[in-house]
Amino acid sequence: QVQLVESGGGLVQPGGSLRLSCAASGSIFSINAMGWYRQAPGKQRELVAAITSGGSTNYADSVKGRFTISRDNAKNTVYLQMNSLKPEDTAVYYCNADLRSSWYDAWRDNWGQGTQVTVSS
Repeated sequence: QVQLVESGGGLVQPGGSLRLSCAASGSIFSINAMGWYRQAPGKQRELVAAITSGGSTNYADSVKGRFTISRDNAKNTVYLQMNSLKPEDTAVYYCNADLRSSWYDAWRDNWGQGTQVTVSS
């Protein structure tokens, strides 16, 4: 069994910063890509940023230049540094990891429970 536990969400004023963390634990053999998604009320879940095991990154256009994704492979942890936050960044942020639990397992998507980020004055 695998768990992804997010932390770091909260309330911040426009222009402020937050850092999200997500630690994967449990039966993990290998992790491929890790990423952050978000879902605002009434909207579909969307990709915010992703990072491969080799460090290649991908960002949504709306966050380029403001958000930075990184990971610590030794700790099975992914981070999202969010700067210059805007009210439209308000959403529940979900961590995602594409991993397998043993060498013979298939790669599977795993999700965290989500952490609320609210940008408001």
